[in-house]
Amino acid sequence: MSSLQLPRPRRFGWFKSGLFWRTFFLLSLLTTLSMASWIGMINVFQRGPQVEQTAELLVSVVTITKAALTHSAPDLRSELLFELVSNEGIRILTLEPTDKVEPPPNFLTPELAAIVRGKLGPDTRFSRRVNDMPGFWVSFDIDGDKYWLMLERERLNNLTRVQWVGWATLVGALSLLGAALISSLVNLPLARLTAAARAIAQGKRPAALPEKGSQEIIEANRSFNQMVDDLQQLEKDRAIILAGISHDLRTPLARMQLEVEMANLSQEARDGIQSDIAQMDAIIGQFLDFARPTESATFTTVDLSELLEDCAREAARLPDVRATTEVDADIVVLGNPVDLRRVINNVIENARRYGKTPGGDVTEIDIACHVKLTGHGRRAVVEINDRGVGVPEDQIQQLLRPFTRLDSARGQANGSGLGLAIVERVLTRHNAELTVRNRDGGGLLLQFTLPLAP
Repeated sequence: MSSLQLPRPRRFGWFKSGLFWRTFFLLSLLTTLSMASWIGMINVFQRGPQVEQTAELLVSVVTITKAALTHSAPDLRSELLFELVSNEGIRILTLEPTDKVEPPPNFLTPELAAIVRGKLGPDTRFSRRVNDMPGFWVSFDIDGDKYWLMLERERLNNLTRVQWVGWATLVGALSLLGAALISSLVNLPLARLTAAARAIAQGKRPAALPEKGSQEIIEANRSFNQMVDDLQQLEKDRAIILAGISHDLRTPLARMQLEVEMANLSQEARDGIQSDIAQMDAIIGQFLDFARPTESATFTTVDLSELLEDCAREAARLPDVRATTEVDADIVVLGNPVDLRRVINNVIENARRYGKTPGGDVTEIDIACHVKLTGHGRRAVVEINDRGVGVPEDQIQQLLRPFTRLDSARGQANGSGLGLAIVERVLTRHNAELTVRNRDGGGLLLQFTLPLAP
C-alpha cells in the first residue's frame, strides 16, 4: 500500500541526524584517544624510572638503617631507634614467627619487589600491616636475626591503579562536559537557523538572527535575515496582486452575468453560459485560495468536532452526497477556522466529484475524528474517505500536485486540479501530517493529524 505524507520536521537525534551529537561524539573520541595516549606514554616512560626510584629508596633506607644498627654501640641503640622514629618515621621491630602479617600494599608491583629482593635477599618480605600496626614493612636480617623496618606509607605512596582510574574518570567527565559545551556553542548558530527556517515553513515570521560571531556566521545570518525581509515583502506584494486579480477578473464576469440575464436567449443557452461563468468564478476562487498564505498569527482554538459535524451536515444537503460521521466530542485544535473549513470542504468536494459509489450517482462519504497517540504525541486524527473506485497505486503520488486531475481514474469532471493542492498547502502551515491512500474495500482515504490545542 502506497501513502503520501508531508515531510516531517527534522529532529536532532543520534549520529546520523544530529550535528550536535556528531560533533560531541568526535570531540569525545578525540579526548579519549588523547587520554589513552597520555596514559600509555606515562606507563612507558615514567613507570620504569618510578619503580627504580622507589626501589632505590627502600634499599637505601634499609641498608643505612642496618649499617647504623650494626656499627652503633649497644648502649646507644635505644637512642638511635628513638631518633629514627622521631625524625625519620622509621620503626625497627624484631620479626617473630607469631607476627600477624597482612599482604603488601597495592603500589608494590612485582617489578618493584623483584628489584628490592635482588639487592636485600630473596627472603625479603613486605607487608602493609604487622600486628595491626599500619605502614610499609620490609624485613631484613643482621647476622641471622630477622627484623622489621617500617616506613611511613606517605613516603612511598604513588598513584595506584584505582587512583589512576579515579583521576581518569574525573578528567574524562570534565572533558565530556567541555565537549558538550563546545558542541553547543559550535552548533548554536545552525540550530537558530534551523528553527527560523522551520518557523518560515509554518507560516511564521522568525525573529532576526544575530549578526555576530565568525565571519561565516555573520554572512549566513545576514543573508537569511535579508531573505526573510524579501519574503515578507513578496507576501505583501502578492496580497495586493491577488486583490487586483479578484477585482479585475470578477468584475467582467459579473457584467457578463448581467448581460446574459438581459439578453434574449433560450433557456438552454442561458443555463450553459451561466454554468460556464460559475465555473470560471470557482476556478478563480481556487487560484486565490491556493495563493493565499495562512498566517500563524490568525490561529485560534478551533472546535474540530463541531467543525466536522457542520461540514458533514452541509454536504448531506447536496442531492448526490450521503455523509456519515464518527467524531469524538470536544476535540480542540489550534488553527485558522476558515482555512480548516476550506480543507474539509475541498476534500468533500473532491470526493463528491470523483468518488461516486459504483453503480449509482451518489457519493458515500465517511468522516471520522479521534484523538490518538502518534509519533509526535497526542493528536487529532481526521479520516475522510469515499467508496468510489479509488486511484491506481502508481498515480497516488500525483494527487497533491497543483493542476493535476486524474480524470481517467476517478471519472470525468471539470476543475482546476487545485483542490487537494490547497489541502496540502494549508495543512503544511498547520504543522499537520497528511496521508493519502486507497481505502480497503474501494475508494480513496485522506487522513491528516493536527496538534491539539494546549
